[in-house]
Amino acid sequence: MADRTHEMRRRYTSLGLGELCAAGVFAAVAVAQPIPLAPPATLALWCALGPLLAVLLQAGVYWLLARRWVGRAAMPARAARGYRWARVLDPVLLAVGLVGIVLARPTGGSAVLVGAVWLFGAAEYVNYFVVRLAYPWHRWPRDVVRWRTPRLVQDLQAGG
Repeated sequence: MADRTHEMRRRYTSLGLGELCAAGVFAAVAVAQPIPLAPPATLALWCALGPLLAVLLQAGVYWLLARRWVGRAAMPARAARGYRWARVLDPVLLAVGLVGIVLARPTGGSAVLVGAVWLFGAAEYVNYFVVRLAYPWHRWPRDVVRWRTPRLVQDLQAGG
């Protein structure tokens, strides 16, 4: 049991740091803008990035916090309360972001970029709070159709 817990903690560390790094990379690229965007497209990009960064940061913190209780106890009530709020507020952020994108009216390639970023944010939300979407590529077609409950939701159901 101790070996399994140690392995899970190591995996959770990797997942948490990976999500936090992803958030940092997305933000850094948006700030640096290696390909300059027109002001409306820049606004639209940040409207798409806001919800994505929120979900990635929440996910990274979740995995790092979960190392404390994996294999030992249920999710602490305080953490569960915070993630229950996130589960409700993240769709609001996604909706507000989408309205901002529509109002900014990006065009051409900028619209494709902004749409892809927003869709990625929506997919990350679904992956953490609705149904698990993340699997290794070689198992994805087989496993995604099983509609598994995400680990975060399992922790919310089992914990405080």
